Amino acid sequence: MRTVIQRVSKASVEISTARVGEINQGLLLLIGIEEDDSKQDIDWLCRKTCNMRIFSDENGNMNLSVKHVGGDILVVSQFTLHASTKKGNRPSFLKSAKPGISKPLYEEFKKQMEYELGKPIYCGKFGADMKITLVNDGPVTIVLDSKNKE
Repeated sequence: MRTVIQRVSKASVEISTARVGEINQGLLLLIGIEEDDSKQDIDWLCRKTCNMRIFSDENGNMNLSVKHVGGDILVVSQFTLHASTKKGNRPSFLKSAKPGISKPLYEEFKKQMEYELGKPIYCGKFGADMKITLVNDGPVTIVLDSKNKE
């Protein structure tokens, strides 16, 4: 499971001009799921994301987590995070899990993220054509991969 974490001052997601999720200070998470992802990947990624100290304290140092600042989380499914560009110029998405596998894991991810954060999160719609708007704060953008825990 792979995620791109963006610290934002605001972010929103629209589907067919209808705003379905919107946050102010917090994290925008783009989530990519592959065939062999499991509950263990979800647990690690949610815990790591919610406790990552990437918000500034009173001295301007990144010492606070999204939980410490009372921030929100907006989650968007993003199968293209597992694109392979090894051959040619057209990305291959063979590593991305098919909807029968990825949708239940995505739903479980959202539940676990709410549990870790301690409050409801906001979401896009799985498989939909979405338009994302964000103001990246910092900018701070971090990529996590549950198979490569660096």
